[in-house]
Amino acid sequence: MKIDHSLFKSAPQALRDVYGDCPKCNRQLVLKHANKSTFLSCSTYPSCDFTQSLNNTEVVTLKEMAGSSCPQCSSVLAVKKGRYGMFIGCTSFPTCTYIASKTNNKPVIGKIECPKCKSGELVERQNKFGKRFFACNAYPACKYMLNDKPVAEPCNKCGWPISVQKQINDDIVLVCPQSDCS
Repeated sequence: MKIDHSLFKSAPQALRDVYGDCPKCNRQLVLKHANKSTFLSCSTYPSCDFTQSLNNTEVVTLKEMAGSSCPQCSSVLAVKKGRYGMFIGCTSFPTCTYIASKTNNKPVIGKIECPKCKSGELVERQNKFGKRFFACNAYPACKYMLNDKPVAEPCNKCGWPISVQKQINDDIVLVCPQSDCS
């Protein structure tokens, strides 16, 4: 089987169309790899030091919510899209940093005291993939975290102040979250 090499002659032009030109010197942008990250860089490096991230971390305002007002500065609230998905935030960012999802995403689970630091409370949180977990609200000072729902009932074997609910078959069972407790 013969390979038609004329198909590969258009590859440099196709890459130029995809990546675009350097805004500083109008030369071709190329992919570079460094320290487990990939980014676009000018092909004339080091004479031109332009780089651009491939990850879009900009916050984009999708729609302003007419009739709503920010509780901190009374500006209009808007639906925005950011790095971790959609959220409701103030339109006068960066002077006002109000985000509605910060207060709505972390309900307190029946006022359960954190068993590790004893100063915070366990709250429900959600990671960027939508998975629920329970963590101390004194983060970053306390990094205690559970994957299952905590219950304010001590373990009868080791005396740990909380247990977690696990579903085994059709039954909900209370289990000690400590790995060294059987």
